[in-house]
Amino acid sequence: MRDLALIFGAALAAALGVGLVGALTLRLLRDRSITVHVCVLLTITVAAVVAGVVVVAQAMFLSPHDLQVVLLTVAAAAVVSLGVGWYFGRRLAVAAVWADQARERERRVEKGRRDLVAWVSHDLRTPLAGLRAMAEALEDRVVDDPATVAEYHRRIRAQTDRMTRLVDDLFELSRINAGALRLTLSAVPLGEVVSDALAGTAPLAEARRIKLVAAESGWPTVLASEPELARVVGNLLLNAVHYTPSDGTVRVDAGSERDAAWLAVADTCGGIPEGDLPRLFDVAFRGEPARTPRSGGEGSGGLGLAIVRGLVEAHGGRVDVQNVVGGCRFVVRLPAA
Repeated sequence: MRDLALIFGAALAAALGVGLVGALTLRLLRDRSITVHVCVLLTITVAAVVAGVVVVAQAMFLSPHDLQVVLLTVAAAAVVSLGVGWYFGRRLAVAAVWADQARERERRVEKGRRDLVAWVSHDLRTPLAGLRAMAEALEDRVVDDPATVAEYHRRIRAQTDRMTRLVDDLFELSRINAGALRLTLSAVPLGEVVSDALAGTAPLAEARRIKLVAAESGWPTVLASEPELARVVGNLLLNAVHYTPSDGTVRVDAGSERDAAWLAVADTCGGIPEGDLPRLFDVAFRGEPARTPRSGGEGSGGLGLAIVRGLVEAHGGRVDVQNVVGGCRFVVRLPAA
């Protein structure tokens, strides 16, 4: 019994020494990946077993041949343990990274959802309050002269149009996020789509003394769904006009590169803070005062650029923004027809 206790003590002392070294190693490697930690743990376990076997073998005066047999047996088990540990460690690391990314995406989606509800509630509350006040004034005949009544009717129609646009944007965004968007792709002349969008934006630009400039040639043909592409171009133009001060300029041009086509919309808004650029296409993001619309609250709840990104990505393209001298430039890249 005494001999067994001595053997146990010697093996325990050797294993503890290896364990302390392993603990220090793990502390030094605390910033490394999960796979490295799993492999180090298995190595510590195998090394502790080997140290215990060597110490006990020397105490028992085993022959070199017997000691070699024992160590070969332990080595075979170590190879299997390290191989299994490395494989499952990598799987565990991938699963951990995926879970962390999924949680981060869920947090971003939840924050975006809360921001969207807050923005939309604000954007609906203001026109609804105005509509109710004007409707009550008309109903109670507080105003009865024809000019004022006509002005109230015009304001009611304008506020109704604004809420209709907001609801349409919400519906479009819900289709994009739910994956319910169905595109009918065909060869679409980009110049015609831009021409129609410029015609639709011209009244607002003229009212704000903003000059719309488009390239005369070089318009490529893209593989796209025409209604959604028109929505993309229209949203970019409206965004540029909303954020460009009076007497500014909005320029539209396009071109081709390899198997893709690009469309650029540049304005003279004064630029976007660098910290806001990565978030510009997020739902309900409106940025700092530098990007506050100067158009008297005609915004779309911060949904316009989010819809642009969703529609462009649904086409297999991408949209980017960068600051240029005096303003910013949005560039959409789509597959060429």
